[in-house]
Amino acid sequence: MNKSLFCIFILLITFNSRASFILLPMDESTQQNHLKAYGITYWCLSKDYKASWLLNYRGGSFLLPDAEEIRKECKIRGVSFEIISDSEEASILNEISSPSQNMESVILEKAPKIAVYTPKGKQPWDDAVTLVLTYAEIPFTPIYDEEVLSDQLLMYDWLHLHHEDFTGQYGKFYAAYKNTPWYIDQKRDSEALAAKLGYAKVSQEKGAVAKKIRDFVVGGGFMFAMCSATDSFDIALSADGVDICEAMFDGDPSESNYQSKLNYNNSFAFKNFTLERKPEVYEFSDIDMTTKRRILMEKDYFTLMEFSAKWDPIPSMLCQNHTQLVKGFMGQTTSFDTSLIKSNVLIMGTCELNGESRYIHGEKGKGMFTFFGGHDPEDYQHQVGDPPTVLDLHPNSPGYRLILNNVLFPAARKKKLKT
Repeated sequence: MNKSLFCIFILLITFNSRASFILLPMDESTQQNHLKAYGITYWCLSKDYKASWLLNYRGGSFLLPDAEEIRKECKIRGVSFEIISDSEEASILNEISSPSQNMESVILEKAPKIAVYTPKGKQPWDDAVTLVLTYAEIPFTPIYDEEVLSDQLLMYDWLHLHHEDFTGQYGKFYAAYKNTPWYIDQKRDSEALAAKLGYAKVSQEKGAVAKKIRDFVVGGGFMFAMCSATDSFDIALSADGVDICEAMFDGDPSESNYQSKLNYNNSFAFKNFTLERKPEVYEFSDIDMTTKRRILMEKDYFTLMEFSAKWDPIPSMLCQNHTQLVKGFMGQTTSFDTSLIKSNVLIMGTCELNGESRYIHGEKGKGMFTFFGGHDPEDYQHQVGDPPTVLDLHPNSPGYRLILNNVLFPAARKKKLKT
């Protein structure tokens, strides 16, 4: 009898201590490849495995079921993982649920369908998002104007905007590059595409694209933009029906007094901005802080804001990181003048040296958007023709983590934003 009880006791201990979960730790000292950890989590969702995002627990770790193929995939991709038992999982969740802890466990339900708005023929390294999606092995579909205008955005949950100029001014590259073959080809191709789609001007065609993207967000989509796609998108919406382009861009002069005709109610994030009238100036408006900031590269950092994980899970998800201090980086639109950001937009990252905003988020209709200033988080001052960033050298990049937070958060079971 005693022997039978002993055997049952051993079996119970074995059952209770068996490995039941895989933890992908996301703290600084443990995870050897933060970026590919997002790819593992996305892969699990695509395979219909359950997953949880443990907000503020060890840098925003991921909890996955224990399966041999998940272990194998982690080893192949070089992602650090820990095997934990039922009791250890319960202990972690108990710690997270404590009212005294700024933590939360968020269930991830499905792998979002991802589209990247990018011109045909662009390479992944032309854009930080396509670069990191490729590196993390997260699938995406490149789309451009024809797909957007034919309502194909309805097929996707999440959209990233390439470093686009939605104003029809060809990125304001006129002064420096107007005689270069790539600029001439880009202008010719853009004009041909606009004509093919039934528009007399590129600015009109880009404006129509911006409005389709607006409708996608209002209808419940998630939109993420970086660099010049942020302010040029809002400018295009505000200038709907107003000609702000000079003759070298669209063949005729701009509309007189066009500044006074802007409708800031149409924009997502910015208000009361003043457009840059000079075509030879590499700037769209005073939204961008690039020419106004005086920050040395070695001191260029921005701080992520801290939110309540239990009450505000969305900004908490978007700010998950293994550090609150992130290296700054430049772009055509490096950062945003905080005074020109609408009051209903959430500021999630600021540079304390000059108060500029680097990382912002808001709601529009049923959907959401995030704007992130700068071009490439691991290339401080990216220039045209520079070699691509090699992410194998930056597998733990805090700046690239912010991009991947945006990719993954649409998978979360929705909770209402309280802030």
